[in-house]
Amino acid sequence: MKFNLLISIIIIAQFSCSGKKNKELLQNASGRAGEMIVVMDSAQWQGTLGNEIQKTFQAEVKGLPREEPMFKLNRVDPTKFNSILRSVKNIVFVMTLDSRTSGSRTVKNFFTKESLEKIKLDSNLFVYTAVDEFARGQNIMYLFGNDENQLIKNIDTNRSKLQNYFNQAENDRLFAGLYKAKEMEGFRQVLIKEHQCSMRIPFGYKMAFNEPGFIWFRQINDESDKNIFITYKDYKSEKSFEKESIIHMRDSVAQNQLFEDPDFPNTYIKTETSVPYIPVTTKQVSFNGKFAMETRGLWKTNNLSMGGPFMGYTLVDESLGRLYYIEGFLYSPGKSQREFMRELEVILNTFKVSSEIETKNNNL
Repeated sequence: MKFNLLISIIIIAQFSCSGKKNKELLQNASGRAGEMIVVMDSAQWQGTLGNEIQKTFQAEVKGLPREEPMFKLNRVDPTKFNSILRSVKNIVFVMTLDSRTSGSRTVKNFFTKESLEKIKLDSNLFVYTAVDEFARGQNIMYLFGNDENQLIKNIDTNRSKLQNYFNQAENDRLFAGLYKAKEMEGFRQVLIKEHQCSMRIPFGYKMAFNEPGFIWFRQINDESDKNIFITYKDYKSEKSFEKESIIHMRDSVAQNQLFEDPDFPNTYIKTETSVPYIPVTTKQVSFNGKFAMETRGLWKTNNLSMGGPFMGYTLVDESLGRLYYIEGFLYSPGKSQREFMRELEVILNTFKVSSEIETKNNNL
């Protein structure tokens, strides 16, 4: 993923600290999903700048039943940044030129003299990203500025872009892991032939239900019950993208198709709209280059025996005049749910409409 800002992009050569390396000789990056280390001076970490870093990378993930941070952060003293820590998957270096502490001086050593001069001259330069700097599969971000106020302002203005850089890195790693194992290729063929769409279903999922206009995949294990469904109908107007219309479409389908136990109709699934501090949210997104509305929130069974988070996308197949709603929802009581939902998000993003299937039909 390229890190695009609306300011000048720094040329990689300006901030390359380690020079060209043979990536084959690097060890694989280590660390759990969603973990990050921040290499910065302790005084700055405990002050306003540190608060800004935490506000950015420990922001609450929306739409989960319990508060969970976007990333688990561990602050590392720059003087103790050893060979073991260099292999961590996600690393953020932070420094400002006005700091004279030993920790800040250590971080400055990662920059060339030319780089430091450019920082002094241009306040818009505040971020540089690198991959595979010390280990394969690693993403690194350098955040810098003349002084703390300047850097804090730049972070605040570009917060979502900074978050997205590491979120995309995590999604890319997860994608590689999910589809490294055997893929349920037969399910994709069912989608293409019977529903004129496509999605890559990882190994371990089963087809729970399939009928015209609706298909449901499910994976149940000791830790989680992960679900993906696709539904569609004729596209009639832009009102279909309004939150109320999306909830209505979701609930109309769920009431007839999604049950805790199909033998008990009262256990149907519906959208949870009565929790004020976890509202259903929608936002416009680009879904593989197409206009879509992303929806996040909570679901529950009508008898209140189950519940959890969901996320969905509403989009149109223009060639078929069809409105699709695709969703991933999770049941995992008592467990951290951030990474399970990330998995569902990655799978949903492999969805293709009919025209995209035709373009790549020779590869099917």
